[in-house]
Amino acid sequence: MTTVHDAGASPVTLKSKRDRRGSPLPTGAMIATRFMELRLRRGLMITLVLVTVGLPTVFLGVRLLLHALVPKTYGPAGGYDIYTAMSAGVLYTFGFIVASTLGCTAGSVDLSEGMFRHLVITGRSRLALYLARIPAGLAIICSLVAIGFTIVCAVCVFAAPAKLSYNGVAVPSGLSQSGLEDWAAQHPTEVLCSFYYDGQPSQGVGCDNPPGQPARIVVAGPDRQQPVPATASQARAAAVEIARQNYPDYKKQFRYPSNSLMVKTGLWLELEAVIGFVVGLGLGSLLGQRTTAVMLMIVLEIILTPIAIRTRIPHFINGQRGIVGVATAHLEPGQLPLAFGGGGHDFRVTESTTTAVCVILAWLIGWTALGAWRMITRDA
Repeated sequence: MTTVHDAGASPVTLKSKRDRRGSPLPTGAMIATRFMELRLRRGLMITLVLVTVGLPTVFLGVRLLLHALVPKTYGPAGGYDIYTAMSAGVLYTFGFIVASTLGCTAGSVDLSEGMFRHLVITGRSRLALYLARIPAGLAIICSLVAIGFTIVCAVCVFAAPAKLSYNGVAVPSGLSQSGLEDWAAQHPTEVLCSFYYDGQPSQGVGCDNPPGQPARIVVAGPDRQQPVPATASQARAAAVEIARQNYPDYKKQFRYPSNSLMVKTGLWLELEAVIGFVVGLGLGSLLGQRTTAVMLMIVLEIILTPIAIRTRIPHFINGQRGIVGVATAHLEPGQLPLAFGGGGHDFRVTESTTTAVCVILAWLIGWTALGAWRMITRDA
């Protein structure tokens, strides 16, 4: 047999594609797969939607309905007070909890369901498998928090009261000091009987409001015991004086939130959700189970953080500053009431904004490193 070789033909070199399975950076397909796996967990997704979107929707919907049916008994569904209560109270706390739940689930689901071994034998980098969970989970929780917060903003702006309610009195909003004093001179009875003031108004003028009788403005009589009705000029002068004392507090009140406040609050709530998810992801990966991790995150948010914010522990102030909830509370927008209450007093542990930012970054980076380390070192 004769073998014929073509001398002019050159051998074909096949360049094998580079194997990128060992890259520590997750691909778009890996992120999409993680996103789909979380989204298909119907029980978890229903819970997330009910808390972040359903809770504010039902609450505000009931208020809208009650105000429409009985407007004299139930006030408007929106306004600044409702906005602050929903933002600094409901969305702040529950947003962190549901974000933590999603993070703990994403960090432990492969191990608890026996899928971790199958992921390892694919040859993909374990670090990439872990990092793919971060954008996938944040895409879910940040979207839900944004939807719930948008509903709150829309109702609080478009269903705001026609006038500002200050100390239970309907007052025009946005008045200057002279404008508030002019308004007080025209409504002395409401001002003297409802506004707070220090000391005794000029000439001893005050409000006499006995049960079952209409309120009246009185002044001490000649014998200093039996009050007599005050003259119109005396009532106006006392009302103007009280309005002047109340103006610093009045100018902090709003009929509905401003655009800048809504933007700052939205970013603050998203930051809280990001922290909850990333820390929960790292804790879930470190422990390898969801239930214990979720309970620890709830304890951190409901018990440890309020205690650290409200109580100054001697010789442990720096430790309190190191808790992430204390740092995020420091970054709260100034026009919102303090997270976890406070009764109008700023009881927060003092720290600089730089310190708060460093604490938050340390928690995000530290828990990401711990979770990734545990996934890399865990036996398949």
